[in-house]
Amino acid sequence: MSPNPALMREPSPVPVEEPQFRSTVVPVARPRRIPEDNASVSPIRAVPSATRSPSAKETSFQTRVPVITGEATYRGMIPVDGIISGQLGAAGSALAIKQRSRNNSEDLPPELDGEITFKDMLRINGFVAGKIFSYKGTLIVDNSARVDANIDVAVCVVSGTVNGDVVAEKRVELGPAAVINGNISTASLAMRPGAIFTGNCRMIKKETGES
Repeated sequence: MSPNPALMREPSPVPVEEPQFRSTVVPVARPRRIPEDNASVSPIRAVPSATRSPSAKETSFQTRVPVITGEATYRGMIPVDGIISGQLGAAGSALAIKQRSRNNSEDLPPELDGEITFKDMLRINGFVAGKIFSYKGTLIVDNSARVDANIDVAVCVVSGTVNGDVVAEKRVELGPAAVINGNISTASLAMRPGAIFTGNCRMIKKETGES
């Protein structure tokens, strides 16, 4: 009887299975089209303001009418309570300003405080202070506008409030809701019933020499 080798493996009662490898193909998920009559689909709804995060409230601004409408050159201060986008200095560059809505409180600062010069026509829709000048231009002060400035233009049409002296080479027109606290110097003055004018009026001669 020969001795068993020292490193001989003894037979195991449990059968050993050889590992098997299978290749599995994962199907690519494709977008499914939801039928229009599917009642289980919930529509997209706006999130109420009470459930929005504080950061969402800070970056949401309502569209506001610009303080001036027209082509003008401005030099002064612009207090901004909102978001500024754009650039200055390059040819054709511009700034876009989105601000929160303002109320009509007298404690708020002017939206523009400085010197405004223009050529053709300029419309003021908000609160402007400083000085407004144009050789041949027409200035329109909207019903809801307030101007705390000295005005020197060719034509001035006022439907809002002006606190300052007005010099118009051609004419001044005051609407029924106009309020002027200052002196007026012009060649032609027209006032609608309801307009309020507090100050002195001086009639100047036209370029043709007629008074």
